[in-house]
Parts: sequence; structure tokens; C-alpha cells
Amino acid sequence: MKRSLAPYIVVCCGVLALAVVGAYGQRPRPGGVRKPTIADTVRANIYADNWFVLYVNGEMVAVDSIKFIPHNVVAVDLLPQYPMTIAVLARDNADPKTGMEYANTSIGDGGFILKFGDGTVTNATWKAKRFSWGPVGGDVTRPQVRDEALPDNWFAVDFDDREWGQATEYSERDVDPKEPFYDHDFTGAKFIWTEDLALDNAVVFRTRVSASPDGKQRSDFSNLNNVVPDGPPRRPRR
Repeated sequence: MKRSLAPYIVVCCGVLALAVVGAYGQRPRPGGVRKPTIADTVRANIYADNWFVLYVNGEMVAVDSIKFIPHNVVAVDLLPQYPMTIAVLARDNADPKTGMEYANTSIGDGGFILKFGDGTVTNATWKAKRFSWGPVGGDVTRPQVRDEALPDNWFAVDFDDREWGQATEYSERDVDPKEPFYDHDFTGAKFIWTEDLALDNAVVFRTRVSASPDGKQRSDFSNLNNVVPDGPPRRPRR
């Protein structure tokens, strides 16, 4: 009597499938997640007087490459994930001992503005707290600086900023941005700082964006590294 080879073929195919899974990770499922393209990103325009570092959802995404002058705009592409927590450390250029600038001859002022392509903008709804200020009391004869240590994980999503005050909005005239500012889109955004634009020299801003302000539905790629995107798995190079 002839024996059918079908059971053996099924078993062999099953072993082969397991081997492929073991070599390349889980098998693609129907309707798998697509890979993001640059079209899924939003442009972020940031201008600081004088310097900043930007975190989004706990990850550093941009650092101003010029600490003082010339004033510049940093523009980067971001892959948004909502809810989105934004945290910024902004610094005015100031002597760490006197709080003054230009060889201790004058008191400078700060200013920060940001706009994302999804409609996220800086305004008075952001939280703000100073961590370095001076010359204390505006005293330029015996200028001194006071510092407060930055808290651990000030940029983290779960950092508690409920006791912080709100940012103060300032006019374009107050901050007096330089030429590169006008070459970028900041429509709808406001310059922000603490209540003292002149004496507060290091400030942390925070805000939480629950959904895309422009109402556009965007794909969530936050778990992309834990799934197999559409398309066949790539074989490892030898």
C-alpha cells in the first residue's frame, strides 16, 4: 500500500516556516504596519535668544549649534507621536558669575519661539520655570547670579510640572529677532519666556500636546521597532 507524502510535506513546511521566523523575527501579518516616509514627518522651526535644546517625548531631537551670535533658526523634521510632550531648556547668553554679557557691560534679554508643521506653537499655555538668573535685582555695580539645579529628568514625559507657572508671551518688538527668523514660518506662534525677560537667563519650558492641533490624522509609528513592516524580510548580509 502506498503511503501519502502529504503529512511529511506539511511537517517539513512547518519546520521551514519556523526556521524562517527564527532567522528573521515574527512573520509579517496581513495588513502589517508600513514604514514611515519623510511625508509622515512635520517640520519644526525653532528660534532662541540665544540657545536651546529640545526634547520630544523624552528624546533629544534638536540642539542649537550656535550658542551666541549670529542668531539662527534651527529647522528639523520630526515624526510626531501623540500625546506629545515637549520640553525645552533655553539660555540667554550671560556670564555665569555676573549674568551680564559683552564683557559685563550690559544686561541681555532672552526669548524663545517654536512652531511645528502640525500646528503646535509656543504661547502662554506652556509651563515655564527659571533655573538661573542675574544680575540679581538688576544690580550692575556688584552683579551676582543665583542658580537652581535642574531637576533630574526635567525632559521626561512623566515629570511633574504642575507647580510651575505659565510662560509669559512677548511681542516681536520685545525680543527683536534677527534676520533668519523672518525666513521661516512662525505664523501663530508667540515669543515666550518667564516674567522677567532680562534677568532670567536659563529657563525650562514644557507642554503636552494631546492630539494634532491641525486635526489631521497621522499614523502612529511609536511601536515600529517591535513589529514587522509590510514586505518580505531582508536576509542578513554575509
